[in-house]
Amino acid sequence: MNVFLTGATGHIGSAVLPALISAGHSVTALVRSAEKAATVRAAGAGAVIGDIQNHDLVRRLAADAEAVLATASPGDATSSTVETAFAEAVLDGLRPGATFLRTGGVWVHGAGPDLTEDTPRNAPPLVAWREELDSRVLTAAGIRSILIEPGLVYGNGAGIPTLVFAGERTGDPAALRLVGPGTQHWTSVHVDDLAELYVAALDQAESGSVYLGVSGDNPTVRELGEAASRRLGLDGRVVPEDATALVERLGGFGAALLLDQQATGEKARRELAWKPSRRSLIEEFAAGAYDPA
Repeated sequence: MNVFLTGATGHIGSAVLPALISAGHSVTALVRSAEKAATVRAAGAGAVIGDIQNHDLVRRLAADAEAVLATASPGDATSSTVETAFAEAVLDGLRPGATFLRTGGVWVHGAGPDLTEDTPRNAPPLVAWREELDSRVLTAAGIRSILIEPGLVYGNGAGIPTLVFAGERTGDPAALRLVGPGTQHWTSVHVDDLAELYVAALDQAESGSVYLGVSGDNPTVRELGEAASRRLGLDGRVVPEDATALVERLGGFGAALLLDQQATGEKARRELAWKPSRRSLIEEFAAGAYDPA
């Protein structure tokens, strides 16, 4: 399949790109610099230098593709506007019957001990805008639409888990400050397992499908903090952070990090034969994958 990929050099996209190529797909990646173009070409993909906010270019690339796979996002206050306009350009350009596979996020379902794709939306303000866009794409006529909602994505020493190691050292003897109270669970998925889910969904999913991209491993922030503390030479000592202080420190992002979420990802296993197999996040910590440089 001829795939138009965004975010090909980002945390998720850089794992999706080789997974697509390994599965036999032809990939054209939209990148923002000659350096990034060289990177994706070296991986075996075609490259177009541009930006997801160049909507004429996005429409042309979508029209030339059998599938659009979107992993790029500003990841800031402009995300709603940018992602929505990008999606509209893709929908304008896609030929009938083509596929649009978007990246959402599990945070939209709010807190819960057994989240599934059918859990009602209860998003924190940071990502509440996603509901309208997700619905718009999933109900678009004439195309095959798919939504993957990853949990906390880890691997290659990147992503949100770096925040755990960045906590303040406090007290005597020193202890690592947690991200929030530490009682909250975080859903998680290794980026290479997630990439395999994208490929499986692209190849097999029915139109309108939604899949949680989670491995079924849901550590508490305290468990993560204790593992990080041991790597930092603090003997597993941690101290909680007041929830209000976390929100004051990180704003809406901090409020999202307070969500207590657990999920299994069973639907993707059942429907797509997805089999996440990489090390858990705590195992990554213990192996030194997130040790500060």
